[in-house]
Amino acid sequence: MVDALDTLVTDFYVNQKLALKMDLPESRETVLDLFGRLKKEFPGLANFRRFEDELALESDELQRAYSWFSLKGTTLRSGSVNPDDLGDAYELHRKVLEVAPWFLSISPIDIEHLELVFGFDLEAQGDRDAIVFRALMADGPLGEMIREDEQVIESQPVLGIALEPTSRMQAFVEVKTRTTTRERNSGIFTREPISVFLTVRNTGGIEDLGDLDTRFAALAGCAERLAEERVLPNIVTPLRHAILAEP
Repeated sequence: MVDALDTLVTDFYVNQKLALKMDLPESRETVLDLFGRLKKEFPGLANFRRFEDELALESDELQRAYSWFSLKGTTLRSGSVNPDDLGDAYELHRKVLEVAPWFLSISPIDIEHLELVFGFDLEAQGDRDAIVFRALMADGPLGEMIREDEQVIESQPVLGIALEPTSRMQAFVEVKTRTTTRERNSGIFTREPISVFLTVRNTGGIEDLGDLDTRFAALAGCAERLAEERVLPNIVTPLRHAILAEP
C-alpha cells in the first residue's frame, strides 16, 4: 500500500494510542528506564523532549521519515511518519506494547482501548474547505445546500462505523481542512495539507498483556483493508483529483 501512496499524498503516517483509565507514573527512574530501552531497540529515537504535560522520545523530525513515542496523562502514543513500508511502522508500535506495560506497571484492567491511525496529508494551495466540498459532497444531496452566491466556510466530514455487532471494533474517518478565517477573508491561501484520518479502535477488555499484540494485529489488518478498499478510492483519490484541478 505504501508504494501506491507516492502519487497520492504528501505525507503518510501510522500512529498508535494505548488509552488507560489511570494516570501514568511520572517517576524519573521509571520513565528514563523505559525511554532507554526503546532507544536501545531503535537508536534513531535519540531526542528526549519535555513539553508542558508530555514526555517524548523522537528521531530527527527534519528527515522525511521519522518516528516518535510519548507519554501524556492516561495515554501512550507512538508514531511513524513516511515509513518505507508498514512493517517498519508496526515494529515500533509492537515493541511499545511489549515493553511499556512492564515499565509502567500497566494492568489489563487498566486498559481503556487500543487504536491505530492511518493519516494521509495532501498539500493544497487554495480554500481547503471548498476543495473538500467539491470532491466529496457537491454531487450528492448535501451539494443542494449551497447556492451559487454562497460560500462554504467549513467542510470537515466525520464518519464513525461499528465494524461488528458488539461495537467493540470501531472505525472513524475524519477530514481536516485547517482553512483560517484570515485566509478566507483575504483570498490568499497558504500551502497547507488537507488531512484524512482513518482510526480503527478496539474497546474490548483483555485478560492478559500478551493479548495486546493479537489485538494490534487485528487492528492493523482492519486498517489496511479499510484504507485500500474504501478510504483511498473514495476519499483520498477524489481529494487528490480536486486539488490537481485547482487553477
